[in-house]
Amino acid sequence: MKRRFLLVDGHSVIFQWQGLSNLHGRKPEHAREALARILRDYQDSSDFQVVLVFDGQGPRVSQSKEEGNIQIFYSKTGQSADAVIERLTAKYAETHEITVATDDNLERQTVTSFGGQWMSTTHLLSEMEDARRSLAERIEKNNIRRRPLR
Repeated sequence: MKRRFLLVDGHSVIFQWQGLSNLHGRKPEHAREALARILRDYQDSSDFQVVLVFDGQGPRVSQSKEEGNIQIFYSKTGQSADAVIERLTAKYAETHEITVATDDNLERQTVTSFGGQWMSTTHLLSEMEDARRSLAERIEKNNIRRRPLR
């Protein structure tokens, strides 16, 4: 079975989700951190390995990952997050299931041409809400089973 990866165009999501967009207007770093936390929770309740990609600054592409967290890439100066997402899709789509969350139509076309799939940022939000509800239901069911008999 192929591993499933969700590549998220970070700024595409931030600018489409009202709360994150408002936060980005005041404190961009906090909006990026909030999105990373939200996506980490989604990764924990889904079968996706999440990779979050932002436009970056610096001489080369940078990556960070802590144990149990999502992977975060920042593109190098002069390169867009789209280029990083497209490169990762081209490299891994044959061996892994790649889904990209973006609202960029050109990026969608490029991703599908490399064998990846895409979803809109609105669809991603819906998927995350469904996963959160499902996890809450499983926890509740588990808690009911563990209650002591009286």
